[in-house]
Amino acid sequence: MNKKIFILLLTACPVMVNAQADGWLNTLNYKIKNKATARAESRVDQAINNTADIAEGKNKPVQNGSAQEKADTSVTGKKLYAKYDFIPGEQVIYSNDFATDNMGELPTGWNSNGNAAVVTLDVLKGNWVQLYQNTTCLTDNDSSFSENFTVEFDLVLRRTNEKAPFPEFVWGVLSSGNLTSTHNNLLKDHTAHFATEMSIQPSDHIRSSMQVQTFAGRASYFKTDIQKPGALLQQFNKVIHVAMQVQKERLRIWFNEEKLYDLPKAISPAVTINQLYFIVKRYGGPEQEVGYAVGNIKIAKGLPDTRHKLLNEGRLSTTGILFNINSHTLLPQSNAVLNEIAGVLAKHSELSIRIIGHTDSDGDEAANQELSEKRAASVKQFLVRHFNIDASRIESEGAGESQPIGDNHTREGKANNRRVEFVRR
Repeated sequence: MNKKIFILLLTACPVMVNAQADGWLNTLNYKIKNKATARAESRVDQAINNTADIAEGKNKPVQNGSAQEKADTSVTGKKLYAKYDFIPGEQVIYSNDFATDNMGELPTGWNSNGNAAVVTLDVLKGNWVQLYQNTTCLTDNDSSFSENFTVEFDLVLRRTNEKAPFPEFVWGVLSSGNLTSTHNNLLKDHTAHFATEMSIQPSDHIRSSMQVQTFAGRASYFKTDIQKPGALLQQFNKVIHVAMQVQKERLRIWFNEEKLYDLPKAISPAVTINQLYFIVKRYGGPEQEVGYAVGNIKIAKGLPDTRHKLLNEGRLSTTGILFNINSHTLLPQSNAVLNEIAGVLAKHSELSIRIIGHTDSDGDEAANQELSEKRAASVKQFLVRHFNIDASRIESEGAGESQPIGDNHTREGKANNRRVEFVRR
């Protein structure tokens, strides 16, 4: 290289480096200023949006109140089931959460022609019954459901392999006729007298389907068209709350808050229904990869009349307001009962009530007393905040385990004791 050119380059390098550094600094300062401006504008935009939301009735600012009051109005999930209008029967006649059953075995008193076992599921609380393919299961219930009754249970579409196909799942209620409710004949011939059932076929694709059928004397009595519910049967490894309500001949079914069926003439009159059953058919993927689990079963009889009981009798007791275990956090399926009570209070402004929380006798007596007080307060605050009921019209208190209406030595008695009571003042 020419010596003069080399010297010239050495002389120019510091100038070039300084110029490049100045350029980087200018660019950096420009970006910092732009980022700061963008953040400031974002905060302004958010403030404007919040103000507009409040003006439109959204995101209302929380009123002054204790942390306990704020917690009392919480619910599991984002909200209560807004469209849910299911209300359970007045008296629980069967309840089972499988808490006392042996792991890996069929629940005590159940009958089966295949395999089912009490298990725990990794991400879900409580005990569950895993149902295996080519199996029919009958619960240990032995009481008549009456002509008006409700059935509830939690269902999990259990899957660990996305490619594994689900077998068909069938659940329903039946009349055992002159047989006992767990008789072996019902395992293979459950439609001999009367049965109404729902079949579901989950799938990732458009092949998912559901249908309701009723049988009388083994013959078809009623059948719906096959529905294609899509995403409803693609809620894998999540809890689906299933509810059925029968009022004489009328049958209604919900999955979570969605009412799937309202069938005025699906139930044959003058039959005595007395059993809940589950069937998993064959031809699914491996049991460890795909299947069904059920839990938290509750069957109740009777037809609640909220308005009559509050206005005329002055007292309403319900097991339909539900909370997380050992918690005062309301569960979403409480919405229907709360909505009914709020409707009566809104229509009759002269009506004032006292809310009383009750528990079963499990656990410490002092802890149960505190829990019942918090649950009653939670219901009051929810009515006040979400239905705009004047707080001065509602008192709340807890009775703990001190006023049982059922036998605390039985599952059904405990379920009836875990209640919320509304008393006219």
